Amino acid sequence: MTSKFFLYLAVAPFVVFGVSSLNINGIFKKNHVVSARVFVFLLVLALIYLVTNCLYDIFLYTV
Repeated sequence: MTSKFFLYLAVAPFVVFGVSSLNINGIFKKNHVVSARVFVFLLVLALIYLVTNCLYDIFLYTV
């Protein structure tokens, strides 16, 4: 497996912890729990991807 895969695994808990501190339910209307959960899931996936690629590029070009 590549080092990027392990970086994904290392970044994922930090992103999930960070997103869990946000009050996402205040954005959505009442009783739209499914849409809020889908939004949070997509937000977590996008942030994991962005943070991992940023860190990977930093490590790649500084060494």
